[in-house]
Amino acid sequence: MSTTPVAAHSAEKILAGLNPAQRAAASHGNGPLLIVAGAGTGKTNTLAHRVAYLIASGVTPDRILLLTFTRRAATEMKRRVDGLLRSTSAADTGTSVQRASVWGGTFHSVAARLLRVHGRQIGMEPNFTILDRADAEDLMHMCRTELELSKKGRRFPQKGTCLDIYSRCVNAQLPLEEVLRASFPWCKDDADGLRRLFAAYTDAKEVRQIMDYDDLLLFWRGLLTTPAGDAIRERFDAVLVDEYQDTNALQADIVALLRPDGTGVTAVGDDAQAIYSFRAASVRNIFEFPERFSKTTVLTLEQNYRSTQPLLDATNAVIAQSAERYDKMLWTEREGGARPALVTCRDEVEQSDYVIERILGHREEGLPLKRQAVLFRAAHHSAALELELSRRNIPFHKYGGLKFVETAHVKDLSSFLRLAENPLDSMAGLRVLQLIPGIGPRMASALMDSLRDANGDFDTWVSWRPPEISAKTWPEFVTLMRNLAHAPAGDVAAQLHAARVFYTPLAEQRYDNAPARLGDLEQVEMLGSRFNDRTRFLAEMTLDAPNWTGDFAQPPSLDEDYLILSTIHSAKGLEWDATYVIHAADGNIPADLACGSAEEIEEERRLFYVACTRAKTHLYVLHPLRYYAAGRGLSDSYGYAQRTRFIPDGLRPLFAEAQARPGSDEDEAAAVGEITTAASIRASVKAMWD
Repeated sequence: MSTTPVAAHSAEKILAGLNPAQRAAASHGNGPLLIVAGAGTGKTNTLAHRVAYLIASGVTPDRILLLTFTRRAATEMKRRVDGLLRSTSAADTGTSVQRASVWGGTFHSVAARLLRVHGRQIGMEPNFTILDRADAEDLMHMCRTELELSKKGRRFPQKGTCLDIYSRCVNAQLPLEEVLRASFPWCKDDADGLRRLFAAYTDAKEVRQIMDYDDLLLFWRGLLTTPAGDAIRERFDAVLVDEYQDTNALQADIVALLRPDGTGVTAVGDDAQAIYSFRAASVRNIFEFPERFSKTTVLTLEQNYRSTQPLLDATNAVIAQSAERYDKMLWTEREGGARPALVTCRDEVEQSDYVIERILGHREEGLPLKRQAVLFRAAHHSAALELELSRRNIPFHKYGGLKFVETAHVKDLSSFLRLAENPLDSMAGLRVLQLIPGIGPRMASALMDSLRDANGDFDTWVSWRPPEISAKTWPEFVTLMRNLAHAPAGDVAAQLHAARVFYTPLAEQRYDNAPARLGDLEQVEMLGSRFNDRTRFLAEMTLDAPNWTGDFAQPPSLDEDYLILSTIHSAKGLEWDATYVIHAADGNIPADLACGSAEEIEEERRLFYVACTRAKTHLYVLHPLRYYAAGRGLSDSYGYAQRTRFIPDGLRPLFAEAQARPGSDEDEAAAVGEITTAASIRASVKAMWD
């Protein structure tokens, strides 16, 4: 569906309010464009204005493809575009325009949509189902078991590790040996077994007409390399990619294949915030964008709207140490602000005490807990702090936890519809069959074999004689599956309701706190009412699943305010008035397991930069001197830690240095610095010969 373009003269009005660099980016012509957007410089706003400007200039909305990494980002972008177009149109004519039907979504969701439309041209049936992470691991485990790879008298990687290796090879487009050597060295002796396993896993997906996340990108790229890809290229006049620094090799290839000459391509990103190499993302993509697309225009956004200038001075200096980067010096019109604090603590206990005292102090000054956040490199780094927060009755939410669709009861419900959609989906079939009393793995596997032999006709199960314990449940189950298989495509909520009614007594027998879980399923049914296509519903639930931070079976939090705890990776894209970066000691930042190469250390530097740039007004970087050996208490073995290498002596004047407990352990702190400095060690050795 297209919309009537805003009058041409209104395109200029869309640019109102943008700074000069943002304006140049939003109004750029048709050549390839790379927008290097520093932290807090209005990246989302600039990209939304560019989309609106394209539409106002005459590009039909449904010929614009907007690729993001989260559904939330795509939705927010389209909401802003609609707002810009509506306000401009109303100002000019007194009327509003229709919602801009831009093709927007994650790489994976757009891939699924296009493969269902064009997949038959390369031999793909459109009714494929999509495995989420847990189901992909289960299928990998099934293949692992069938190949008896766990019975050869030595340890073989578990299913999760196997899937990680497979995914890294596919997304990074690297040979197995290279991936094992660089990221999984403890698995290098299992290369032959992994090759057999990955081949079997690929065949298993083919037989079942199922795809995992990696397949979506792989098949989309493959489709674009065939003549059938011309139909996709002809759909779009403009392709815009958000967070380009987070793309992997496959995604960069897809963008290049969509617009081979670069016409209409816009990429937005920040090399300084490339922190997802563990997901096979490559910072090389943003550096090599001008090489992929000749005549690329590179525009840099440097005016920051988030932080005070003293904070920017410190973070600019931190990232300036990078060996390779796009030059940018962030600045702001915000006045005032204090230097970030670099706080030395005696140990973790003192660190926790200091952080909590400052949090409560800011709260008394009128800064709510929700506008403050504690960031850390690894999830376990907050353990001591969490205990102390609980002891002092300070509520907190920790970023991370179960995805909604990864909770067992939600996966159970969706598996009924997955099996109806694709009777060859053995992962869904085995899951629902084993919900029925008296049916175990072996019996469930035999029933799925019979269904496959019957070409997916559920009538084949009518004559099967179930165990006595399931004599009543089995006929009801078969009736449900037959009805779901022949249900009208658009009646998603009714299908979910029928499955939920059947599943409710099974859930009550299987799970503790069943009422809370069943409440979740009512929400799923309500969500289903928004879809008029079962295939689309299942794809959205798998690819763009909603997230919560806790276990759904727990009572809800009734506190109106709470502190944020988050890993640095989870904090990317967010901001708080006061930010506390804890454990800024070498071995934690950078992590000791991420110091094996110069590239890894550079990413750790970027990760520290991301943490520091989350702060709007107050930034505290805390460095404990002493770490006790795990499990030994506070009176036994310990060692000293160096301040993170990312704040060398030359940058210390940019920070306001402080002791967590003024006057405590000052001599010890000085001694630690003297003893553990390489120069002082050499000096002391030389002094021995004087």
